[in-house]
Amino acid sequence: MTDHMKRAKAGFEPMFAVEAAIQRSTLEPLLVHLVKLRASQINGCAFCIQMHVAEALKDGETPLRLHMLSGWRESALYSERERAALSWTEALTRLSDTGAPDADWAPVEATFDTDERAWLTLSIGAINLWNRVQAGLRVPHATTLPPVQADAA
Repeated sequence: MTDHMKRAKAGFEPMFAVEAAIQRSTLEPLLVHLVKLRASQINGCAFCIQMHVAEALKDGETPLRLHMLSGWRESALYSERERAALSWTEALTRLSDTGAPDADWAPVEATFDTDERAWLTLSIGAINLWNRVQAGLRVPHATTLPPVQADAA
């Protein structure tokens, strides 16, 4: 299905408004890209994986960090703040398995201010909804990425 946004326009318009609000939040764009990409990897949403890789590259993320994202726990490429966000992303994306444990919440609480915690959690919820819509409706992914800048390699 490729015309779902037209067919359910009244439902998708608020989703786009949420995305615009997240972009205006105080969360760093590259952090939001990592969160969206990690949730999309877990959910197996090819459309969203391609889209978030492309957007992250355009915004200056390095290819290596994107390649290593599924192994972030064993990689030194991610900051304490990113690690807290990624752990929370995994906990909420796998909510039925994890129950969003305090052990995953504590680093978020220690690293993000109150407003950022709300925006981070909303961002995770939003990408999980997008993953379910795009994967559920079998929306095909794009087959290209933006060119990588020489200094980002």
